[in-house]
Order: sequence, then C-alpha cells, then structure tokens
Amino acid sequence: MNISRLFVLRPVATSLLMIAVVLIGLVAVRFLPVSSLPDVDYPTIQVQTFYPGASPQVMATTVTAPLEVQLGEIPSLTQMTSASSAGASVITLQFNLALSLDIAEQDVQAALNASNSLMPAGLPAPPIYAKVNPADQPILTLAVTSDSMSLTQLQDVANNRLGSKISEVPGVGLVSPSGGNVPAVRVEADPHKLAAYGLNIDDLRTTLGNINVSQPKGNFDGPELDYTINANDQIQDPNDYLSTVIAYQNGAPVLMGDVAKVTQSAQDIEQGAWYNRTPAIVLNVLRQPGANVIATVDQIKKQLPQLLASLPQAMKVEIVADSTGVIRSSVSDATVELLLSIALVVLVIFVFLRNVPATIIPSISVPVSLIGTLAVMYELGYSIDNLSLMALIVATGFVVDDSIVMIENIVRYLEEGKTPMEAALEGAGQIGFTILSLTISLIAVLIPLLFMGGVIGRLFSEFAVTLAVTILISAVVSLTLVPMMCSRMLRPKAERKPSRFERISEGLFDKTLAGYERGLRWVLGHEILTLLVALVMVALTAIVYIVIPKGLFPVQDVGVVEAISVADNSVSYKSMAARQMALADAILKDADVTSLTSYIGIDGTNTTLNSGRFLINLKAHGDRSLSAKQIARRLQDETAGVSGIKLFTQPEQSLTLDTVVSPNQYQFVLRGPSQQDFQKYVPELVERMKQIKSISDVTSDLDNEGLSVDIEVNRQLAARYGITPATIDNALYDALGQRIVSTIFNQSSQYRVVLVAKPDSLPSLASLGTLYLPTQTGTTGQVPLSGIADIKVTKSPLVISHLAQFPAVTVSFNLGPGAFDHQLVPGRRGGVPGFAVERGVPAAGGAGHGVHRAGRAVRELHPPGDDPVDPAFRRHRRAARADAGRRRPGRDRHHRHRAADRHRQEKRHHDRRLRARRRARARQGAA
Repeated sequence: MNISRLFVLRPVATSLLMIAVVLIGLVAVRFLPVSSLPDVDYPTIQVQTFYPGASPQVMATTVTAPLEVQLGEIPSLTQMTSASSAGASVITLQFNLALSLDIAEQDVQAALNASNSLMPAGLPAPPIYAKVNPADQPILTLAVTSDSMSLTQLQDVANNRLGSKISEVPGVGLVSPSGGNVPAVRVEADPHKLAAYGLNIDDLRTTLGNINVSQPKGNFDGPELDYTINANDQIQDPNDYLSTVIAYQNGAPVLMGDVAKVTQSAQDIEQGAWYNRTPAIVLNVLRQPGANVIATVDQIKKQLPQLLASLPQAMKVEIVADSTGVIRSSVSDATVELLLSIALVVLVIFVFLRNVPATIIPSISVPVSLIGTLAVMYELGYSIDNLSLMALIVATGFVVDDSIVMIENIVRYLEEGKTPMEAALEGAGQIGFTILSLTISLIAVLIPLLFMGGVIGRLFSEFAVTLAVTILISAVVSLTLVPMMCSRMLRPKAERKPSRFERISEGLFDKTLAGYERGLRWVLGHEILTLLVALVMVALTAIVYIVIPKGLFPVQDVGVVEAISVADNSVSYKSMAARQMALADAILKDADVTSLTSYIGIDGTNTTLNSGRFLINLKAHGDRSLSAKQIARRLQDETAGVSGIKLFTQPEQSLTLDTVVSPNQYQFVLRGPSQQDFQKYVPELVERMKQIKSISDVTSDLDNEGLSVDIEVNRQLAARYGITPATIDNALYDALGQRIVSTIFNQSSQYRVVLVAKPDSLPSLASLGTLYLPTQTGTTGQVPLSGIADIKVTKSPLVISHLAQFPAVTVSFNLGPGAFDHQLVPGRRGGVPGFAVERGVPAAGGAGHGVHRAGRAVRELHPPGDDPVDPAFRRHRRAARADAGRRRPGRDRHHRHRAADRHRQEKRHHDRRLRARRRARARQGAA
C-alpha cells in the first residue's frame, strides 16, 4: 500500500491542504496567550477576615478555628494554612490541580455561608475571599502620590475609581491597596473627662451608634398622595459630631466636643506605604491562577489612560513594576532562537545535499509542520511560553529528518534512471511505513513525560505534547507534501550540471568518508579496547550524574528583588516606620536599584506589625553586571548595618510552588498538636541548622516574644460592683481597639466611625488602671480598672499559624555560597517529640531535596559526613515515638476523608493482620 500515491498524483489538492494548515496556524497564533511558563498553578483561594483590636489568640479561637472547620470539609482540598495575628485572620486554600477554580470558589462560598452563625457578634464585616495565591508576585504595581492631596483622599479615589475598575479586567484576581489610609471619622475620647461628667467610654460608644443611623422609616400613604419618609439621621460632617449632645449634667448639656476630638482621618493609622521615600498608596495587581499575564496587563494598560483622565489632576499614578517585560523578552529570545535553528537546519541541508531544489523541499516542510502545531496548541488551550517554544526548537531537527529520509530515497531512484514521478511514487511507497515507525518510536519516548503527575507533570506535559504533535504533523507532511514536491521539482542526475561548489564539496566529502572508513577499520580491529572505552564512558556518565548539581527549576532573573524586613517583636508602628525608611535609604544607594515600593502594617499580606515588605526594581540586564540573586545577596549585606531590623532578600520568581510567603528561598513546615512544644524545640532546631555550612539565613516565623498585657480580674470583687468581664472587655476595646462603632453611607462608598482613647490620655501601661468602669450598684458611681484587676506584662505570640487545623511553624533558609540543592540531604532522626515535617518546598524556584517527610520527628539537615545530632535530641526520641503512637489514631480520624490517608490506614491494618497470622502459624509450627 502506497500512502503517498494519492497526494503525489493530486498536487493541487495537496498544496491547498498544506496552505489551509498554514493559514489555520497563522490565525491561531494571534489568539495564543503568551507567558513565561505553562499554567502549573494550583487552584488557590485566600480568605481574609479583619477584626480590629482582637489579639492573635482571639482571632485564632473565635474566627480562624470556626472557618477552618467548615473549609476543611471541602472536597479536593489538598492544603489549608492559616495565620491569625492582631486583628487579622488569613486562610489560604490550595485545591487539587484537576479541580476547576470556579467550582472551588462555589465550595468556599458555601462554607463561608455555613460559618456565619459561628462568627463573633461584633465582627465589622464578614469574611471575604479572593481567587489569588498570596505567594505570587504582583503582575503590575502602581504608585499613587500627590503633592497637595492627603493620603486618605488618595486612598478614597484610588479604591473607588482606579482599583475597582482594574478589578473588572478579566484575569485580575485581586487589587491589593497598601498603605491602609482608608478614610474614616475618628473619635478620640478622653476617659478622664468622661469620668468627670459621670460618663464612661462605653456610654460614648452607645451614643455614637445612636446618633448616626440609616434605617428604613416607611412611607405615608394618604388618601390621594403617597409620601416617602426621610430624616437627617446621618451625620456626614465630622464637625457635626462635636456639637452633638451626649448627656446633661446639672441641667447643662455635655457636648461631644467637651470630651472628645473628632477628625477625618484614616481608619487604621498603623499602616503605611512608600514609593522610594515618598508616602504613597501602592496598588498591587495580582492575577488569578491560570490567567494570561500578558493579556491581563495589556488590557489594564489599555484602560489606564481613560481611568487617569477621570482622576483629579493633583494625583500622580506611576507604573512602578511590570512583570510582563521579562516575559516578552524571554519569549522573544526563544522565538529568535527558533528562527535561527530553522535557518541552520536549512543551511546544513544545502551543504550536504548541494542541490537547491532538494534544499527547498525540506525548507518548506519545516515551517509547515511548526505552524500547523500552533493550531493544535490553540485547540488544547496551551500558550506560547519558553517550554513550548523549546519544544518547537527541539522538534526542528526531528521534523527535517523525515523529509530528508523521504528525499534521499526518492533521489536514489532518480539516480537509477527513473523519471521524477516514478521515483516519487516508488520511493515514497517504499519508505512510508519506515517514517511511520520512526514517528511512533519518537512519540513513545515522550510517553513518560505525558504521564508524569503533579507540578512537574503539568510543567512538562505541554512540552511533551507540543513536541509529539510537531513530530506527528511532520510525518504527515513528509508523506504528502514532500513526495509531491519531489515529483515536480527534482530532476534526473543526467539533466543536471554540477556546479563548482558541488565539485569542491564532493571532494571534501570523499576525503571525510575515507577518513571515517580508516577509523572504522581500526576500531573493528581493536574490539576489546573499544568495549573498555565504552564502559569507561558509561561509568563517567554515572559519576557525572551523581556529581552534577540537581534542582527542580533554576533561579530566574526577572529584574525584581522581593524583600521582607523583620524587626524586634515588640516594636511600635512609629519605630517600625523609621527603621523601614532607613532600609529604603540604604537600598536606594545601590547602583543597580532604580526604584522600590515598601509597606508595613497588618493587612492581608503582612500578618505582624514587626514585618514589612519591599519590591525592589533593578536596572535592565544589559545595564548591570550581576544577576538578581547576586544583587539580592549584596543588598542584604549592605543593609546589615541598619540597627534594629533585618532584611531578607530573594529574586522574584515566575514559578511559585507554595502558598506561604517566606523570607527565604527554601522552607519547610513543622506541625504538631501543641503550641508549647514549638516554643521549646524550634529555637533549638534553628540554632542547630545555623551550624550547617551549606545553608544560611535560617529563621522561623515563631514570634513568641511579643509583649502582651494580661488583665487578671478579681471576679468576686468585680461582682460586688456589678462589673462583668464583658464590661471590662468593652471598655478596653473602646479605648484601645480602634473600634468601629458606626458607618456613614453615601452614594459610592461607606466610611466608618472609629472610637479610640486619646493617646495622651493613656500615655503608659500604668494609666490603664485609671480607665473607669460603670457599676451596676447605683451607689458607687464608677470604679477604676486598677481597683478590681491586676495588670501584668507577659510574652505572647504575634501570629498563630495553622496547617490543616494544627499549630505549625515555618522554618526557612537559603543556600550558602557555592552550595547546591543536592547537597541538602536528610540526616539522622532528631528526637523532637510531637513534630512532623509536613512539607518541604522551595518558596520560589529551585528544589529543596534537603527537606523530607519524617514520621513524627524532625530530620536534621546537614552536609554529607556531618553528624550534628545533639544528645538533647536523642533523649526525647523514645518519648517522641510513644507520644506519636498515642496521637496517631486521632490524626488518622481527622483526615479520614482523604484517599491517601485512608489508603495508609488500610495498609497499616493489613500489615497488622498479616503479622498476627504469621505469629499464629509460628506458634502452631512450634507446637
């Protein structure tokens, strides 16, 4: 059977078919998304809940825990992490790769609805969620500044006119404003003046909630006309609060202005952001997992001029960082390499065939096969990225092989004296099944890549499929277009006159062939030596494989360095802002830094007050001599002299494998049932890891040294005055919690009314005792807090982290100078009781081979040959195993809905039954 016969005899139909394939591919390439890497993102959703004034313990128990119970029941949930800090709860959910993000969103919404009844009654707003991975870097960063407008005005306009419109762009997951200057009305009360009038701060809170309301009032339906009832129950101007009567004393009114200061300010004054050294509102645009970065950013930039035209002229909006620049340049470079590979292939064909028509034929078949692959890529939902372009580059050599095999066989018949048509029919018929077998063999090599699972499989499946499709199309082209063109373009050798180039090159090839024949005879005459050389090469290959550095993905240089600043656990906001600016000054002095944005304060990204973020933009690659990784290390050294704060830097990466934001490149998470165990063993683990020479910058997020004030109430004494713990909590919350007591509604947005005590009225911890509490006895008036409670300063964690509803601590580190991933190997078991290394992954790029799952203990990381196991760890090993054995059933019950845990549990039961049968048989045999 001659597969090519029909196509050789019908040249017009064959040509039209190939032209159609090319046209479809050229149309598809216009719609193919462009990105740096294939879509390997896990479906990720982040749930945020804000409760101003709540401590980490309150957030963990009253907000995070009920949400985790409901969210943990969602099917296909692979990982759930949470961080509970002062006033904020952030839960990150990661789902199975096969699950659609829209389906996951529906499940999350249903879980949040089910948890509404369990949320605290005073929660200002329900939990919100966003389809975004918090570990991803912004695809676009905008800085909003002004010389005449206040930060609250900038925040108001940036949120309502700029951020809301950008959020509507397809592919945008979240527009996160940093700076926290949300407009609000702040009422700063003086507790001492209130007490002098016989009032307390809780009375003021009740009054504020009553004088500013917006409720339905009904309508008046008369005999002929209907009237809607409205009232001036809303207070819009802060000055109107000052003239409000809050009580009467001795027949005289007590105005709010007598006991409080009312201003229009920020809702949370402990948040700030800067562009270089200028206070600003920073808008970070995060993409949805799987979104087309290039298309999303292009759409935002297309709408930006129209949005800027609607803003006040005093506002300045500047694009600080754009992640698409590096993507465009890398894809452009790969495209140029693809064109160069095609040109080189054509040149090599011409040099060896020395025949222009024979060179033109494969030169046409190569682009036809590659362009046809683009149409299939569009149908499969792939993108033009570095890996798919690499597949096309690799496929260039495979594509031309089929064409050359076909041409060589047809030329052989031409040299035997047959006509071009006869040579094409006989040559194609003879070699057709050979090309099919070659194609199937090449595709079979790619089968392991096609069936790989997880992130690696998702990363390379697009590469493998693109390569396989190109090889398959090249086989079709070689069986159809190539023999047809050979029958029309090639001429018998007798009709051709060899050119001077052909005569010269023919002599060179003859000499090369003679040299090859001499070498081949010598090799065949020394068989044993040839086999020994082959064995030596195999051995050298194995040795080089062992020695060569290994990793998942190389560290990328996208021209941006991300940094996390960490100060003392007890640092105040003002001190943290000063230290953050000192770091910014030191960073901007670096010659390779063009600009930066930074922000501090507790929000959905920052979980503690003692930490801050930097996004540092570097010069273009051609304008600097060092890589982003080297510059990041240099910046860390340059900022080491800034007192009271430490900077952790790492180059920004396009490939993010985890949802936890880490100060370093590598991290692993310890999980256990007891938070107290972490306080005892994690510092010791960190100190032991710091002794490992192959890693550096070892740190953990165990912040247990934060200052805390404990109010120990004498309940019997408080009961005598009719004071309950709720009364004390309300008074403290009113004075110190930036409590939201009312809301001002207008047409476009809502503004909160925030109640706090004047900072100068409570200047020290001792002054907390002067906070007066109302009594219920009616005879004793008010009682100071110090009269019924003791005030003590203690230590408490700044953030409480959970992994799968259990307490967890993240330990992170970087590789030391000259170290590679494969040098981090699992060492001996260290007996840290009650801990399990749940996961160990690179935070961004690279691969952490040094972090492995350890049953119920921590495997210490150390270089080969080193044994740093401390006796203190060994002492607890037996207790750890016993403790782990007692807790394992509970752990298994908790995860009984997961197939992997169910399988492990069934395997353990099977092994126990099998051992019992063997022991019974042994006893029977002995009897």
